[in-house]
Amino acid sequence: MFNRVAFITGASRGIGRATALTLCRAGFDIVVASPEIEKNEEVATEIRACSGEAITVNLDVTSQESVKEAFARTLKDKGRIDVLVNNAGVTRDGIAMRMKPADWDLVLRLNLDGAFYCTQQVLPGMMKNRWGRVINISSVVGQAGSAGQANYAASKAGLIGLTKALAQEMASRGITVNAVAPGYIATDMTKVLPEDVQKKILASVPLGRMGKAEDIAAAVKFLASEDASYITGHVLAVNGGMYM
Repeated sequence: MFNRVAFITGASRGIGRATALTLCRAGFDIVVASPEIEKNEEVATEIRACSGEAITVNLDVTSQESVKEAFARTLKDKGRIDVLVNNAGVTRDGIAMRMKPADWDLVLRLNLDGAFYCTQQVLPGMMKNRWGRVINISSVVGQAGSAGQANYAASKAGLIGLTKALAQEMASRGITVNAVAPGYIATDMTKVLPEDVQKKILASVPLGRMGKAEDIAAAVKFLASEDASYITGHVLAVNGGMYM
């Protein structure tokens, strides 16, 4: 029995790192993909320490050339990609009327366009194998909106639309496409928020705590498994009740 191969973007830290380690423990071979080459190797070392297999690729999802090179190298080394986790993301917050075009463009290019480019690379192989999992990491912000995050909200809402469209296109080929929508998760992205903002957000979470990257990784593991074979086009909210 072969191990399935999971390609994870933004895998060098946070939710991506937790997902890589969780899927490794579930028996997947892991492709650790991000532009942070040294951190990629650190994650790969952690995976190998728990008897998993990992390769690393330098991936800038805003560059179609980088995307093509990273996936071509993966297919050469591993021969297949069974699971794609589109996790790479960035924020450039600011109120809409003053948002710089460059900040709008970067967030949409990285969070949404990048996911689309990566997905295009895996679909031919998944269609040939008649099995595949595409899992997009959206956000509660893409469902409920957030003042000062028009670009981020638009990109994450766009991922939900992309998820549903691709799910309809790919279902007949045995490929499921789903999204996970994290709430307030303890990551590098959230720890830079001012303390008063963090307290305000936490007050809106019925479970009364921040989520962990491992909470999101567990949801991804489920959607990547055979247990989720009859689920597609779904948005799995992992947000402590923050948005229902």
